[in-house]
Amino acid sequence: MIWPFRRRQRAASTPELDPALLRQASAGLPWLRGLDPTYQQRLRILAAKFLQDKTITPLAGLTLNPVQRLRLALLCCMPLLEFGAEGLHGWHELVVYPGAFRARRSHMDAYGVLHEGEQELIGEAWMHGPLVLSWADVCADIAAPTDGYCVAVHEMAHKLDALDGVMDGTPPLPRAWQRQWAADFQRAYDALCDAVDAGRDTAIDPYAAEAPEEFFAVCSEYHFSDPSTLRAAMPQVAEHLERFYGKPLLTR
Repeated sequence: MIWPFRRRQRAASTPELDPALLRQASAGLPWLRGLDPTYQQRLRILAAKFLQDKTITPLAGLTLNPVQRLRLALLCCMPLLEFGAEGLHGWHELVVYPGAFRARRSHMDAYGVLHEGEQELIGEAWMHGPLVLSWADVCADIAAPTDGYCVAVHEMAHKLDALDGVMDGTPPLPRAWQRQWAADFQRAYDALCDAVDAGRDTAIDPYAAEAPEEFFAVCSEYHFSDPSTLRAAMPQVAEHLERFYGKPLLTR
């Protein structure tokens, strides 16, 4: 069983971050302002490991200075404060575009017809490949941290989901918790899908109804950026995410 991973970390093998650089990077992230010293230390170790293990590749003319790179590492590691460094396993690169990017996609419909086309994306997490982010959208999330969006958290949720070999909205958990998680998430997901299909307004972004894995990722965004809305709309889901990620870092 994979949970929890934090006990496996070895602080002695983790490089130290420059304190001045860390202060600059942290100061720009509203989620970190109320973080207690224990979690500050955990996040520092995780971010240092992220920078040690991951290649950060800016594309399309984008340049990222050391503060911006560390800020990306801190954002990507926020969802790992309880889960630990094992959440970084299985991939090696963070690709960053200046803004939204286009990706070619294909899918088979219910009638067996293959459809191909391009989609405009702001983030992507490959099952066995890189994590991809739009820098403009990362900055927009930082500027409006309580609006219900955080693309870095969304894509990291997909990476956590994929650790057990399948993206299905349920990350690796102890067996009893995993069964309860799956039941509670399925119930909330089905209710959201019914509301979306009926054309009713929903408190949670209707994109969460796309698939169970998107439901988990979108709800993860709300945990970090608008937890009160999530708790009011889906209290059982919110409870699971508080156990999985820790208490929300921001309140609206």
